[in-house]
Amino acid sequence: MAATPISAPWVRTVDLGDEVRKGVERLRRPHLPRRILPAIRRHLGAAPASTAYAFTLFVTWWTLRGLGEAVQHRLILSASTNLANMRRDPVQVLVASAFWTEGEFPWLTILEFLVVMAAAERWLGTGRWILLFATGHIGATLLTVTGISRAIDRGLIPLRVAVAPDVGASYGFTAVLAAMAFRFRGIVRVLWATTLVVVLAAAIWIGPTFTDYGHLCAALIGLAVGGIATAFWTRVERRRAEASSAEAS
Repeated sequence: MAATPISAPWVRTVDLGDEVRKGVERLRRPHLPRRILPAIRRHLGAAPASTAYAFTLFVTWWTLRGLGEAVQHRLILSASTNLANMRRDPVQVLVASAFWTEGEFPWLTILEFLVVMAAAERWLGTGRWILLFATGHIGATLLTVTGISRAIDRGLIPLRVAVAPDVGASYGFTAVLAAMAFRFRGIVRVLWATTLVVVLAAAIWIGPTFTDYGHLCAALIGLAVGGIATAFWTRVERRRAEASSAEAS
């Protein structure tokens, strides 16, 4: 007996209304406080990369907190994906920049990874999630740095932008968030993608920065990857169904 092929996550879509109803039903079941901790364990256990990333952000923030202000600034600059660093050592800064964060404790970023990115990883699988995240982070960074380089060459922006600090994982996050539109069916998919693009485009319109352009590029990368993957695997599934039907007849 032939093994049943495993379908790709891109074709395993859900109805948002059904998911909300299921969630409400779970909340109404008895012994909710007793079920919360096991549910959190299952959620995070199925998303090891997102959980590890959130923990890494905490560690790097704690590391910076124990250093002096001048050392913090030098460390952030050395890991930044600015034009100067990208010309000198692009691979190192592309990797390092994703694991550092500036400012106060990044509680919101950590929460986003433990909730939103973990949900995306559970849907896509760890390998696909990492690949999509890296594609968004690297692709949007390269597009942004290219734009900065051309703007400096034409005298449109000051030279100091080439050495400005720029760390964080928001490009990768945005790409995955955009691709999550393909988790849903019908109008929800369209609304998800449209809302994200409109919000990011509005940010550029109101007060444009190169980071805003990078976020929009990352969203378009995520939508492109999701659209191509969904179209490809939908075709594969259709061919499998046709082949099974032909064998049965």
